[in-house]
Amino acid sequence: MLSVRDVDLCVGARTLLSGISFHVGPGDRVGLVGRNGAGKSTLLKTLAGPAPSATGTITRTGSLGHLAQDPAAADPAATVTDRILSARGLDEAVRALRAAEAALERGADERSALAAYARADDAFQARGGYAAEAEAARVAAGLGLPERVLGQAVGELSGGQRRRVELARMLFSRHDTLLLDEPTNHLDRDSVEWLRGFLRTYPGGVVLVSHDVDLLGDVVNRVFHLDPARAALDVHNTTWPAYLAQRAADERRRTRERANAERKATALRTQADRMRAHVATATAAKNMARRADRLLAGTEPTRRGEKVARIRLPEPAPCGRMPLGAVSLAKSYGTLRVLHGVDLAVDRGSRLVVLGFNGAGKTTLLRLLAGRETPDAGRVVRGHGLRIGYFGQEHDTLDGESTVRENLAAAAPGLTDGEVRRVLGSFLFSGDDADKPAKVLSGGEKTRLALAGLVHSGANVLLLDEPTNNLDPASRDEVLAALGTYPGAIVMVTHDEGALDALRPDRVLVLPDGTEDLWSTEYRELVSLA
Repeated sequence: MLSVRDVDLCVGARTLLSGISFHVGPGDRVGLVGRNGAGKSTLLKTLAGPAPSATGTITRTGSLGHLAQDPAAADPAATVTDRILSARGLDEAVRALRAAEAALERGADERSALAAYARADDAFQARGGYAAEAEAARVAAGLGLPERVLGQAVGELSGGQRRRVELARMLFSRHDTLLLDEPTNHLDRDSVEWLRGFLRTYPGGVVLVSHDVDLLGDVVNRVFHLDPARAALDVHNTTWPAYLAQRAADERRRTRERANAERKATALRTQADRMRAHVATATAAKNMARRADRLLAGTEPTRRGEKVARIRLPEPAPCGRMPLGAVSLAKSYGTLRVLHGVDLAVDRGSRLVVLGFNGAGKTTLLRLLAGRETPDAGRVVRGHGLRIGYFGQEHDTLDGESTVRENLAAAAPGLTDGEVRRVLGSFLFSGDDADKPAKVLSGGEKTRLALAGLVHSGANVLLLDEPTNNLDPASRDEVLAALGTYPGAIVMVTHDEGALDALRPDRVLVLPDGTEDLWSTEYRELVSLA
């Protein structure tokens, strides 16, 4: 299936992983874990197709599919059904079969038309036929793609829906090995439950990157942990709960052994210090000091806590009572009407959560409010002193070709180069990281960089579209803490119930109807279903 032997993986001058080896076979469901920036996404990309910076041997047996955090753009004119069916070449087979049927209906030369139909039908059946079409529809439904969107063009869908289409395509492919990078992004609770059941029974190998600990606990039977400090990958042939218990036990053992060694070394050094004063015992004193050094060298140091980004949000500039509003906003893409007649008032310091199913227009609304798109009808009302800070779920505020440092400097032009680097350091971009192009960052790193761009913006209204996506638990906690203390106004789209708790909304806007209401706990259920 997938064999890795003595692989070194580098990004620029930095060695991410050194001398790693492992094997993934049928039925292996591997949880690939580690902090943001540890190299998880880079390793998956390398397994899918070796990067020039990788050395060693990667052997693939059978077919392999890779779902990236930011999947390659599909043909926007292709329908959802055709995009999913293309994973097995069924889209072409269906088109050929429909063309042959049309030729028969037109009364074309019967003999040649029948022969063409027979060939098309054979090709269609060889790829699974009508049973495969039904299977594709079941996968799409399981991931929350309703029947009404299956005939739509991919380009008409929301970002969350496009992500679901790519995941459906990957699961329908029946590859021998699946490499899945954050597959639960943009999924509602029911879709996540369906995905868990699908992966638990998948007959091939699966390598899964996810910060969803419930998914890891339900699905994985092996855990690979990336340790960037050692450029190492630790292989644990056990389930996620057993891995956590083993890791905690190992840490307690290391702490105990290190404490014992330090206590004995301290006693030896104290005795050696006393003996150095006498010529007769000076040599013995040196030996004692060496024994103390060997004691400490022979035990593993207690692991230091991993660095956590100190995520801050901007100090809001003064503004009027209602800095932002909207009157009768409407937006369509082609024949698809996304928003129609949405009214909105964002008061100073208010907290509004936007809810609705995928494709209801949540992201479109935030982009219209941020001035990233122009409404077809209606208008955005910009109040006195308004300063908007916009965070897009697709990280579209970042320039992928510019470096990390250049992106922050562009977002906060008033900062000196030294101040830019200090801000980046607080968001865990240090040293050479500042000179990476943004396009090579992981999803979590892009999230941190986009948030760093808000720090000195003076924004008094934040428009946040899924701000906790792709973040490891420690970074997510920092974002949630920052949300809870921000004194300005926030308009947020989220599937994360923890983000909802941190926001403490006072109002809710439900799309596509555009119903605005005071917040109540009755709306909480819609967050996980959105």
